[in-house]
Amino acid sequence: MAVTSFEIAKRSVVLDGRPFGSVGAYEKIAGVLRGAVDPANVANETIADLALAPRNAAGLVEYVADFYVLKPVDGARGNRRLLLDIPNRGRKVVLGMLNSTVRVPDPTMPEDFGNGFLMRHGFTVAWCGWQPDVPRQDGLMVLAAPTARGDAGPIGGPVLCEWRPNVRATTLPLADRYHIPYRTADLDDPAARLTVREHAGAPAVALPRSAWRFADPSHVSLHAGFEPGKIYELVYRAENPPLVGLGLAAVRDTGAWLRFAAAAAGNPCAGGLDRAYVFGVSQSGRFLRHLLFLGLNEDETGRPVFDGAIPHVAGARRGEFNQRFGQPSLNATLSSGSLFPFTGRLQVDPVTGARGALLARLEARGTVPKILSTNTSAEYWRGDASLVHTDVEGTCDVEAHPETRVYLLAGAQHTPGTLPPPDADPNTGSRGLHRFNVVDYAPLLRAVLVNLDRWVSDGVEPPPSSVPRIADGTAVAAATARPLFSRLPGARFPDRVEQPRRLDFGPGFERGVVDELPPKIGAPYQTFVPSIDDDGNDVPGVRGVELRAPLATFTGWNPRHPDQGAPGDLMSMLGSTLAFAPTRAARAASGDPRPSIEERYASRDAYLARAREAALALVGERRMLAEDVDAVVERAGRLWDFIVPA
Repeated sequence: MAVTSFEIAKRSVVLDGRPFGSVGAYEKIAGVLRGAVDPANVANETIADLALAPRNAAGLVEYVADFYVLKPVDGARGNRRLLLDIPNRGRKVVLGMLNSTVRVPDPTMPEDFGNGFLMRHGFTVAWCGWQPDVPRQDGLMVLAAPTARGDAGPIGGPVLCEWRPNVRATTLPLADRYHIPYRTADLDDPAARLTVREHAGAPAVALPRSAWRFADPSHVSLHAGFEPGKIYELVYRAENPPLVGLGLAAVRDTGAWLRFAAAAAGNPCAGGLDRAYVFGVSQSGRFLRHLLFLGLNEDETGRPVFDGAIPHVAGARRGEFNQRFGQPSLNATLSSGSLFPFTGRLQVDPVTGARGALLARLEARGTVPKILSTNTSAEYWRGDASLVHTDVEGTCDVEAHPETRVYLLAGAQHTPGTLPPPDADPNTGSRGLHRFNVVDYAPLLRAVLVNLDRWVSDGVEPPPSSVPRIADGTAVAAATARPLFSRLPGARFPDRVEQPRRLDFGPGFERGVVDELPPKIGAPYQTFVPSIDDDGNDVPGVRGVELRAPLATFTGWNPRHPDQGAPGDLMSMLGSTLAFAPTRAARAASGDPRPSIEERYASRDAYLARAREAALALVGERRMLAEDVDAVVERAGRLWDFIVPA
């Protein structure tokens, strides 16, 4: 039955009816969707613990999801395309990415709509809550899901938490970031285990039970304090798991309801959508890969839901999105994010004998959407993105599935860079040794969406995949970059780059039950990073204007700041900007091997001419939209002013 009703909480025209080009005015509608899924329907067979959920009188499992949509007031003037943005930890992200604006929970002011890209192109943009552990605060989008119960009463099981504090702390919550914790079932549990690692890759050392305690059912305290930069892992027992996997059904059902339901069912978009696309960023991109892996792209009547998908900066990972006591926010070393299979095509792990393909279930049911997968240099340097397109032993490239294209957005960090860059990550407070990466890849991502729509709607093939390849020597070991970076003034190359390892969570994991926690650790997968040129910039991938007309070396990695511990380790997701010397004399004085800015460009105007030439070349390659050229060149001027002394 899927979505059963929609309750509107508020509805209004945005910006007092200001038009977005020929599309006209937009309206926003917020409320809650009520859904009910049938445990006996084949469309739901991969959702963990669905058989253990309470049912209504019709035998269905119910959920309630927050809902929000931005749509043209006059649907006939829109493009009849749905873009469903999967919230990241409850937050709306697509406007920040594609409209190049600051993320807000309720877009209201002109600046909240940024450059208006999605609105000017006529997209209907929607969101639904899918995480049951997101707190009801700050406009976050939440899913209310039932609790699984056994015949004998509450269900119990193990939970793993991981922390890497940036400042010293005595007490930490039993959750990732701001999420609702799984409460410990026993404050005095003698089997609970807290370990510490000095740095990434170091062995875990168990801390004596006398050295720590549960401060309350939702917090843990270490008597000597949690030290900055060290990695702490706690395994303990909890009870009463919510059905985390219902979030997958909620996203699928929301897309199906908006696309197919009639106005009589409360659908504000009834009859107004011909195509549906789904977009996920980072955590929600991993969620999207998991949704595809589980084959959840058809509704309970067998209709395909999403025509296209963009999993962005997800790397090769999935996550704890469909397991008992899953923590959807968690991306820990020993969580279930980096599990085989990784590629869209069938692959074999010669170490374990496992066989599989990310898209196998979708292929079997004929519901594979068009997929444009995008990653930045950061997902390669964190150690997993190359597994999207290489075999697990690192012996050969794996060609993209016919319905997919894979792109590296070269030289970029996890999120688009800003000018000026902040001194610390606004989300975590993390600081890097180097200035943060300022590459803004948003123009490239806008072109990805347009190319996806043209592929789905008109059959126009998108640009070919552009990634590091073993065959041409552009997929390399991280250590090959060390010699160059050891010669750059003020640069520090990381001491280590992690590689995901084979993990065994026990025989029940195929049905979402974790029997081994921490998991049994096996051999590492062989992974690669992009090769670099003499400037230290990425060679393979889609090289934006910043790399085609460079003023600096732009990396997808940045060492941790010494003040926050473990300075030889990489920061999470953030990159570096290592500016070229301004003059030949300054370069000679510092010993910088890279040509200076004055050796590359006769003047600011000469640089801007090169930037415009690079932007127009990207338009010709269909990697950038013509509408973005002037703004990209204007930003190039601001980048010059930021890097080059007046």
